[in-house]
Amino acid sequence: MTARGCFITLEGLDGAGKSTHIPWIEQFLRSAGVDLLCTREPGGTPLGEDLRDLLLHRAMDVRTETLLMFAARNEHWQTRIRPALERGQWVLCDRYTDASYAYQGGGRALGSEAIGILEDWVQQSQGPDFTVLFDIPLEVSRERLGKGRGQADRFEREGTAFFERTRQAYLERVAADPKRFHVVDAAGTVAEVQADLDGFFQRLLGPNGWSRGAS
Repeated sequence: MTARGCFITLEGLDGAGKSTHIPWIEQFLRSAGVDLLCTREPGGTPLGEDLRDLLLHRAMDVRTETLLMFAARNEHWQTRIRPALERGQWVLCDRYTDASYAYQGGGRALGSEAIGILEDWVQQSQGPDFTVLFDIPLEVSRERLGKGRGQADRFEREGTAFFERTRQAYLERVAADPKRFHVVDAAGTVAEVQADLDGFFQRLLGPNGWSRGAS
């Protein structure tokens, strides 16, 4: 039987530096011989990318926003992520369901109950094996967002209170599932962050790291 691939997600506030480090992580894993699918949310499929454009730029009720996030996620899970894992590929995904708990549940103050119901329905108790959270003080993330970026999307235009709630929701996710999360101090230099990531992925690839159970 084919050994199931490892599902790794990357999370963090806008401005935490994920986009800077994703190419480095991808190269690191491929250089180690990992058969890798690199993807993102919202998006990851043709339908998901259409929904991404709506979610980032069209005003809508928080319930509509949450349902569209999970519609894109269901398509992503069913047509790309799950098949890749079953083939034995590893999957590296920029954001996943933790982002819904953080941004819609925390930032939009929807709470976690409805998100949990949608998570169970779409994912059926199947989620990431590991999650790297790029944690950063709010003032640093806001400063970074103001430098050298294009037109802000409607999430990036939110105020301080929104992002304080979002970060707090992320940290609550870590506290609830510490074995799954690896928290990176994303306020450090690129070299410091990549040294931290190097240590994490070296351990994951080592003999006591990812358990490649048969699917």
